[in-house]
Amino acid sequence: MQAEPLGSVFVCTIDTMNWATSRFSIDLSQPRVMGIVNVTPDSFSDGGHFSQTSSALAHCDNLVAQGADILDIGGESTRPNAAVVPVEEELARVLPVVRHAVTLGVPVSVDTYKPAVMQAVLDLGADIINDVWALRWQGEDGLSGQEVVVRHGRCGVCLMHMHREPQTMQAAPMQGDVVPQVLSFLKQHAQDLCGLGVEKARISIDPGIGFGKTVEQNFRLLARQSELLTLGFPVLAGWSRKSSLVAVTQNSLANAATLDRHERMVPSVAAAVLAVERGARVVRVHDVKETVQALKVWRAMQAALGNNP
Repeated sequence: MQAEPLGSVFVCTIDTMNWATSRFSIDLSQPRVMGIVNVTPDSFSDGGHFSQTSSALAHCDNLVAQGADILDIGGESTRPNAAVVPVEEELARVLPVVRHAVTLGVPVSVDTYKPAVMQAVLDLGADIINDVWALRWQGEDGLSGQEVVVRHGRCGVCLMHMHREPQTMQAAPMQGDVVPQVLSFLKQHAQDLCGLGVEKARISIDPGIGFGKTVEQNFRLLARQSELLTLGFPVLAGWSRKSSLVAVTQNSLANAATLDRHERMVPSVAAAVLAVERGARVVRVHDVKETVQALKVWRAMQAALGNNP
């Protein structure tokens, strides 16, 4: 991959963009594939498959071999109605995996909203904090995720929009035109972070597909994704295996929770390519090999048009 050790601060420009992280400056002139490593027993699509440390380590190795540009490690499910995991348990799940992942030569992201977990993984050399709460969560000790990121001084961060919280977000989803609401939220939280001294080049944004939105709203965010680009931050898109894809490809959602993950693969890859086509610079996926192959086809088409994505 074209991620080089960080030597200086890189700033977003119109022609090229780099995501500055702890150890790497990630070249986003080409779309990047972020491979998901869920170290959880209850994630909605692959819960339990990699909950053992040994299987999670092997999964990291496999994803890198398949072409993952970034690894994203998570120790707590954020599916609807997911139970909250104590800090100690989340640390026990993710720290051994992070310790291994940082030796693999690719940037390592950790999907967490807990400040104590953020601090621990950054101390191990993690590059990116990927937070569904957009750094709003405050720990029992009063420390916020925002403080951890500001104090670190170099790590990358992804700010995601979520309506309500995992326990309630789908019971009462958003109302009205979703795009300006998500745009306003991400703009405000990114500006707040920049105001605290975090360089713009460290920040990416995620519209939060499935997090408190209806099926129609999720696809509206995809169709109008270019409006998010006006904020000047790289967009990270996470469509992989989401129930909205089941809703438009199956006759019924009755079996959505148990639908075989292989049946979600083709719609997920299609959504990833559509997100890239509309300007996403990072796609967060379970099916790394298939997504990498699909993006090679997309790049070949772009090259035939004389474009250099």
